[in-house]
Amino acid sequence: MKTHLLLATSATALLLAAFPASAQTKFPATLEGHAILPAMTLVPAPADAPQELQISGRYAGPAGQRTDTPESVQAFSALSDKAAPRPTGLMLPLKGQAVQGLSGIRNMKDGTFLTLTDNGFGSKANSPDSMLMFHVLKPDWKSGAVERVSTTFLSDPDRKVPFRIVNENTPRRYLTGGDFDLESVQPIGDALYFGEEFGPFLIKTDKSGKVLQVFETRVDGKVVRSPDHPAMTLPGAPGAVKFEVRRSKGFEGMAASPDGKFLYPLLEGPLVTESGEMEAKDGKRFLRILEFDVAKGEYTGKSFKYTLEAPGNAIGDFNMIDASTGLIIERDDTEGDTAQACKDGTVKADCFNVPAKFKRIYKIDMSQADTDGFVKKVGYIDLMDIQDPNKVARAGAKDGKLTFPFFTIENVDLVDADHIIVGNDNNLPFSSGRALGKSDDNELILLKVTDLLKAK
Repeated sequence: MKTHLLLATSATALLLAAFPASAQTKFPATLEGHAILPAMTLVPAPADAPQELQISGRYAGPAGQRTDTPESVQAFSALSDKAAPRPTGLMLPLKGQAVQGLSGIRNMKDGTFLTLTDNGFGSKANSPDSMLMFHVLKPDWKSGAVERVSTTFLSDPDRKVPFRIVNENTPRRYLTGGDFDLESVQPIGDALYFGEEFGPFLIKTDKSGKVLQVFETRVDGKVVRSPDHPAMTLPGAPGAVKFEVRRSKGFEGMAASPDGKFLYPLLEGPLVTESGEMEAKDGKRFLRILEFDVAKGEYTGKSFKYTLEAPGNAIGDFNMIDASTGLIIERDDTEGDTAQACKDGTVKADCFNVPAKFKRIYKIDMSQADTDGFVKKVGYIDLMDIQDPNKVARAGAKDGKLTFPFFTIENVDLVDADHIIVGNDNNLPFSSGRALGKSDDNELILLKVTDLLKAK
């Protein structure tokens, strides 16, 4: 999630205070591996892509402006206060295509992981030169390095996308962040399915990244759209514009049933009702987990509900453990270690104005959903309280503990009966949660969470 970047969160702490989390079981998490993909991991655009795609981020600087000179505009953390912006140490535009930020991960069960690059720099407007791609990565837990085994770019040569794309009149029709915001991926058979935020849409491709089909989103039998849906237009005179999915709150996580028959795309934010309120029950906002029949290529009409612990929270990823239980990242909009928080209400560039607080991974059980479809939250691990007794951490550890103080944490999947993998989306170059003045790397951690995975 990146438009995400447009929302600073000075109100987050107040929301958390006004909306206490429900009592749940916290389970331990122990670090057993830590691998890092450097922030400035760039790849060249394919040789048959338009030449201008050899540079990315031209539109990610001052709003409404294009910058053609590489590395000429300073980047700042999206969560820093406007009165004291925190530089991230990187400059835009970039000489190449950024591999990060990584959003969505799938264990390929051979030591590698399928992951993807999201829309680019945060919005349709600033990402038309950011190419959409997915990767196979191989973390080496001993050395701490991450090998990029392969990168595949998405394209639409058969014109399956039902609206005008940025590279409309080119032979290969490569897709960019001006077209879609990919946030989750599931391989099923010979196809890949992507959960997307702008429509929101589900996108089906073959293994070469060629689009095969684009699916509209239906909830309770009705199409729902965000303000970035291509069919949305502003009225000719000031007035209301109706949509059900808030900007950047489309499909963030998407799980698949173990047999590959169903997809479970999960909206990042609550739907907006006819009255203009966000969906809630008993004062608590909730998200929709939809069910999509892969063979039929349509939504079943069935959905589950996931209750947020605080109104301002969002989810980062969703993958199944087995046929009925899954893992969901829930987090707030904050970044940085509390030890380096700004003091006494002062705002400066050398401290974190909204330090990280709520970064959790929940185990849910859909088979224990209540009569209204609310899934059971079995328990959670706290990513701000990871045990590191063997000093495995390569950054961010102190007194035998590792914190994961990132704004967006958007990767989680099961590794085996005891372990999960977790990764951040570094929002290149707009996040600086690990160290002041330094753009976040993309970190992958291997966690032993046996008790969580066994919990009922």
